[in-house]
Amino acid sequence: MSPVLITFYFLAAFTLATAFLTIYSKNPIHSAIYLVLCMASIMGHYLLLNAQFLAIVQLIVYAGAIMVLMLFTIMLMNLNKEDEVHKPRITRLGAIVVFILMSVVLITIFINSKTIMGEYDSTGEDFQSIKVLGKVLLNEYMVPFEFASILLLVAMIGTVLLTKKEKEQK
Repeated sequence: MSPVLITFYFLAAFTLATAFLTIYSKNPIHSAIYLVLCMASIMGHYLLLNAQFLAIVQLIVYAGAIMVLMLFTIMLMNLNKEDEVHKPRITRLGAIVVFILMSVVLITIFINSKTIMGEYDSTGEDFQSIKVLGKVLLNEYMVPFEFASILLLVAMIGTVLLTKKEKEQK
């Protein structure tokens, strides 16, 4: 077995294990940590596919920003056991039925799928290079890139102002 194949199998097992733990964990903070580990292992899959930009975006956007957002949301909601609503058995049964049906459909699709055999047409240009992507992003798409950064900054300021508690005046 090649080292790449061993690494793939390890990452696949780790991804599945952390995804399962994300769902199975009763503590929302632990679930968020398992989700960060799952996203990091998916980043490893991107690196195996020689997609460095997607790997970095996976790490920064998903494992970084989204998880910070989730942790802030969990902390702002102040989840307690006393506040948790008891779910009826019919809801649990419905979730189990939907899970089984979705699993059967996905396994059937996986079994009946055929791999694509053949050569890929190559133009000779390197579209996965971060250097090429940076040149295109900061030359041709500079204005939309700056608009996106301003939009994210305004959204962040708005979020801080919305969650800020008013001080009582004495």
